Amino acid sequence: MYELPRNTQRRRRNVAYSPTVRRRRLSNALRQFREAAGLDSKEAARKLGWQPSKVTRIERDEWRRPTINDVMDLLDIYGVTDEAKRQAMISLARESRRRGWWEEEFKDILGGALVGLEWEATEIQTFEAMLIPGLLQTADYATAIFKGGQVMKTCDTERLTEARLARQRILDREDPPTFWAVIDEAALRKQVGGIAVMRDQLHKLCRMAERRNVGIQVLQDAVGAHTSMTGGFTILDYQASEDPSIIYVEVGAAGDLFLEKPEDVSHYRKSYGYLRASALSADASVTYIENLAKNLK
Repeated sequence: MYELPRNTQRRRRNVAYSPTVRRRRLSNALRQFREAAGLDSKEAARKLGWQPSKVTRIERDEWRRPTINDVMDLLDIYGVTDEAKRQAMISLARESRRRGWWEEEFKDILGGALVGLEWEATEIQTFEAMLIPGLLQTADYATAIFKGGQVMKTCDTERLTEARLARQRILDREDPPTFWAVIDEAALRKQVGGIAVMRDQLHKLCRMAERRNVGIQVLQDAVGAHTSMTGGFTILDYQASEDPSIIYVEVGAAGDLFLEKPEDVSHYRKSYGYLRASALSADASVTYIENLAKNLK
């Protein structure tokens, strides 16, 4: 059984927020200040003697370590003189520069922004068509997934599994997010890793469904065609009004896709509503999973 390293647990407790989310919040705020000042991104860059694309990169959250000087310079040309607002932006810049536990311990494994975005979410809703959701996987199931195709070294699969288990600690916190998963029946029937691995995995789903903050529904094959035939996605919601909802779509080798436009969020939220309405109820889903585990051969 894989265990999260003690030093990772210590760092995780010390950072109560997500630098990823704070950097995103800062980028959005700076864009709003620019728009309120009546400037476009090129004008703002020209006033500061920057490359034309620098302001655009900042507002797209394409900066890794925001500098206090850059933030203060932008606030100056945007005419932001309110000291409370300036201090709030400077605090966000400082918080954005810290490293989350995922960057400290798993920088070589956990690419992309998903882990950082998950960390401060208050509600996570996900649909999976072919796999058990990562936050609900057992160590053996995750290892079997990573070994698929037999293209990875043993040390790589061990690190990936360790990182996957570390991500799952979000559900063990004192203030865990609400997590709801709609899982296609095909993912439950696919024998990843063999019968014993799948039986343990199905049992874990039933245990997780007993938690007050976790809900699981099964989308049966009998439903037929539905709104998300092309694959899974995740909706991330936040408590702070400054942090708009975001849609995560995994697109395989091509990388990850993060959607923030209101129309995109609305589309996926509506699709998720259809999926939940079409799936078995939470109680019936647990019964289905229990019977599936019992009858595995």
